[in-house]
Amino acid sequence: MFPVLFFPAADPVTGLLLAFSTYAVGYVSRPLGGVVFGRLGDVIGRKQVLVITLVLIGVATFLIGLLPTYGTIGVAAPILLVLLRFAQGVGVGGEWGGAVLLSSEFGEPRRRGFWASAAQVGPPAGNLLSNGVLALLTLLLTDQQFLDWGWRLAFLLSAVLVAFGLWIRLKLEDTPVFRAIAESGDRPSAPVREVFTTERRPLLAGILSRIGPDVSYALFTVFVLTFATTHLGFSRSEVLGAILIGSALQLPAIPLAGALTDRFNRRLVYGVAAVGGAVWPFVFFPMIAGGSFALLVVGIVVGLGLHSFMYGPQAAFVTEQFSPRLRYTGSSLAYTIAGVVGGAVAPLAFTALSGGSGNWVPVAAYLAIACALTVVGLVIGRDPDHDEDEAYLALTP
Repeated sequence: MFPVLFFPAADPVTGLLLAFSTYAVGYVSRPLGGVVFGRLGDVIGRKQVLVITLVLIGVATFLIGLLPTYGTIGVAAPILLVLLRFAQGVGVGGEWGGAVLLSSEFGEPRRRGFWASAAQVGPPAGNLLSNGVLALLTLLLTDQQFLDWGWRLAFLLSAVLVAFGLWIRLKLEDTPVFRAIAESGDRPSAPVREVFTTERRPLLAGILSRIGPDVSYALFTVFVLTFATTHLGFSRSEVLGAILIGSALQLPAIPLAGALTDRFNRRLVYGVAAVGGAVWPFVFFPMIAGGSFALLVVGIVVGLGLHSFMYGPQAAFVTEQFSPRLRYTGSSLAYTIAGVVGGAVAPLAFTALSGGSGNWVPVAAYLAIACALTVVGLVIGRDPDHDEDEAYLALTP
């Protein structure tokens, strides 16, 4: 869609790379959001920052649906698209840490894996909704109608979700942990500097732990759509259908994975899934080479299932690397920096590595390396220290 509408002057491969670059911009801009909003989250509170980031993301997404295309305003169209993707990324960079803390800090610290996983359900739920809308539009509209105006509907409908999200967030109080930190006078004055000077190992552990899941998700929800339709003869609707099934099954799998890591060692469960994620692409690509839709569904479901068992406990693992008073900043920085290294680069790297020949081996090797880095992050990370939260909560009446 984007290559045709916003980069029509490029050849097909270049247009695809440019479209994936637009996707990457949303990740590259996240560290800025992590620095700005992560700091504010530890200084002024989780709730206030989450209202600001949701408005920023919502406005940018809605405006993409109103953008004129290259055919209307020329080169200004892709420039505006990139700017809006940049704004989205800034908002997401500050959103994740707050969403995770809002869900986990209201819950019991010893069940942080389960409560924090609530925020992790967002991407597959969003993927399910967006691809569901795209699949419906593909069925109801001709290709030309979809390119002319149908694609805009998915972006414009986001306004409904944003309004609902704002209504919920404005009614919430800030978390008990942040209120306890504020009342004790222990809020940091320079949280970004503190994280980089006093919590470097936790930051590195958080960054590395995210790379494998980010790359895995990019493969099974973004790259597979291009690869399977271009090189294996699947229709776009078949691949979207398989992704929808996989995303739907992630909705229960993610909280299940988070809950299991409350019962068993979090790093162990996470690590086993990372090893599985490293191996699975070497099975996945040969099994779908024959063009079987059933095997495509199985392959994507397993791939996203392994991703779920990394992604479900990820929020708890990353946040518990940092002390409560630096948790928003540290978590946001880990999330956003890893997003640049993992999610932003992955679709571009996959496209470049597979080339015009459709060679999947370098793609599988790339994911295997990413999952290996995640295992390293888990090894150097720490297990949860629930007493940290409870010590702050004990200071409040």
